[in-house]
Amino acid sequence: MVKALFFKILPWLLLIFLGCIWGLTFSLARLSVDVGGKPLGMTFWQCLIGGVLLLVFSFIRKRPPSLSIANVKVYIVVALLGASIPTSILYFAAKHVQAGVLSITVALIPMITYSFATFLRTESFSVIRIFGVLLGCVSVGLLVLPDSSLPDAKAVPWILLACLSAVCWAMENIYLSKLALTKMGPLRIAVGMNFFGAIIMFPIANYYNQMFVLSFPFGVLEWSILLLSIIGAVAYTLFIKVINLAGPVFASQTGYLVTIGGVIWGILLFNEVHSGWVWASLITILIALFFVSPQKGAQKTYE
Repeated sequence: MVKALFFKILPWLLLIFLGCIWGLTFSLARLSVDVGGKPLGMTFWQCLIGGVLLLVFSFIRKRPPSLSIANVKVYIVVALLGASIPTSILYFAAKHVQAGVLSITVALIPMITYSFATFLRTESFSVIRIFGVLLGCVSVGLLVLPDSSLPDAKAVPWILLACLSAVCWAMENIYLSKLALTKMGPLRIAVGMNFFGAIIMFPIANYYNQMFVLSFPFGVLEWSILLLSIIGAVAYTLFIKVINLAGPVFASQTGYLVTIGGVIWGILLFNEVHSGWVWASLITILIALFFVSPQKGAQKTYE
């Protein structure tokens, strides 16, 4: 009976844990750039370290990635849309935007994904879900339009730039939703995404003089990058586990907890103080997530 109870609450425990550690990444990003981290170089190191960790895990599970031409094309696309571009943008914005506010912009991903899917007719039109999309737009408006919303009005362009990260991740979701890609498995795709992300970022970071070497013994920057890499690898693996245990609909609730976690970590680590407009934006985005989240239906198990 105890064992049965444990497996019943395990998905909830994992969900809460995911919200905590994924929510921490926004504060770690801000901390990294505050101590001198260069966004393009940070993206390279996060991709490389995360790729190594996931590669080891893929061999443990006996599911190493394939380097066929078809698969390499997939890795390059998801590396651009899922790692290189959005992660770099997020790090550039982290220097100018509060960690809690950054977590709100990332919550736009489900709304943008549904908008793309509806436009491409891979998702059916739903008045309720479209209402959720509109609420997502209202949430951004509450952040950038009122003069008293943010501590510094100069942060507005960076918030809008951060929203481009959500657009990239939404485009990645649409790309990965193609039936032909599901046979690869998300773990293999994640390994390829990170390694090819590192390959893409290495020359770019060098060209713009943003490449740096991790120094020993580790300082704040090095530990932050290592934690970001570990969190990315561990959280992704646990997210797959939650899908296997409780299905994708249940797992989609991670978005709520990540956003809330991002705001809470920003307050705890940076003493961030938010205006009433920001809190209104947070509440609005959470309501929007509720309306846009997929309804119960067929559940899919991922490898």
